Amino acid sequence: MYTLFFFLLALGILVAFHEFGHFWVARRLGVKVLRFSIGFGPVLWSRRQDPDGTEFTLSAIPLGGYVRMADEREGEVESKDLPYAFNRQSLPVRSAIVAAGPLFNFALAILLYWLVLSVGETGLRPLLGSVAPGSLAAEAGFVAGDEITAVDGRAAPIWEIALGSIFRAVVEKEEIPIDVRTEAGEEVQRLLVIPPKIAAHPEQLMTRLGFRPASPRVPPVIDKVLPGSAAEQAGLRHGDLLLDADGEAIGDWQSWVDYVRARPGRDIRLQLERDGMRQELTIRPEEVQEAGKGSGRIGATVFVPEDLMHELRAEYRLGPFAALGESLRRVWDYSGLTLKMMGRMFIGQASVDNLSGPIGIAQYAGQSARLGWSHFFKFLAVVSLSLGVLNLLPIPVLDGGYLFFYLVEAVKGSPLSEETMALAQRIGMGALILLMSLAFALDIQRLFS
Repeated sequence: MYTLFFFLLALGILVAFHEFGHFWVARRLGVKVLRFSIGFGPVLWSRRQDPDGTEFTLSAIPLGGYVRMADEREGEVESKDLPYAFNRQSLPVRSAIVAAGPLFNFALAILLYWLVLSVGETGLRPLLGSVAPGSLAAEAGFVAGDEITAVDGRAAPIWEIALGSIFRAVVEKEEIPIDVRTEAGEEVQRLLVIPPKIAAHPEQLMTRLGFRPASPRVPPVIDKVLPGSAAEQAGLRHGDLLLDADGEAIGDWQSWVDYVRARPGRDIRLQLERDGMRQELTIRPEEVQEAGKGSGRIGATVFVPEDLMHELRAEYRLGPFAALGESLRRVWDYSGLTLKMMGRMFIGQASVDNLSGPIGIAQYAGQSARLGWSHFFKFLAVVSLSLGVLNLLPIPVLDGGYLFFYLVEAVKGSPLSEETMALAQRIGMGALILLMSLAFALDIQRLFS
């Protein structure tokens, strides 16, 4: 329900902004708008301020929306409204109304990035805690203790920005220059070489990259115990300090997690300290599937002291004008990245596994909301600009398709015939249905893999 709520919230915001762009520009340019709808299908709620005004509705299917204008091609228009019909407007007016939806998506992305950058966010310092032998990072010379300061010439003040810059550069370059500050304080540059296979499958990058952020040694103290979990059944409580498992000392929380994961369905004799007294109990981790194999889990979280992460945190904040400049650059960069990925998938140089459908977007909505408002805003910004780019593609039934028709009209000197436009729209609708079906199938595959 949490994921569903934030998915519908995100979808509602994105659709409302897109359709408001069409609505606002149409009204400003003198076109009569009959209905402004969030969603498709049966109307659940409607409101009209005056009999001759716009009807605002919420409909049953929330996967989109529409703005219906007076248009002789779609129905009868009263004689008094003919001067305000969309089809009777000049080519520049029609083009401006159609383009407004995607442009408002870009404006929303800029606004969201500006809010996040202006208010500021706290993240992990891009400090490497470990580098896996044989990984891409190890081959580039990275070692534990390196702190990333810039990726491809762009500052990387927090871990999230560093990773995002690496992912963006993977699509464009085979070699990525990364500036680091070594543990000894020396400023050096390392060259991350990306194999062609990874460039075609960016989703594999994190697995092959091979480095992890630094993290402090967290004491093995229980914080929360989930109801009905193996931890609750065994009698674990908040504040329990874990001492040893089957006679082996538990050095920190990570070593305990690794021990549990390796023993699904097997009894573990656990020594712990509670209220200054040493106690012993037996716990049997339940088996869950991780990466296609069984893994143990007890259903308890760790207590993390507030000051433990202080040295690894970094604040990232920009002034209002600098934030606006960075927001514009991010929207430009991500829009270009989206187009490049689409182009690569179209010619077979990138995997279609990079597509996400409604299920994937819903999962990302829920995950980002759990991480905090700044993550949710950035998620909204990425999806909004993706919708903007997608809608500007010259595919009939999309805004970009109509703009392409208008371009042909401007060159030809007259509109395309209704038969030609209807045929093109049927082809475009078929292509979109195939694309959405593929994205939905990939979502299902990820869900059960």
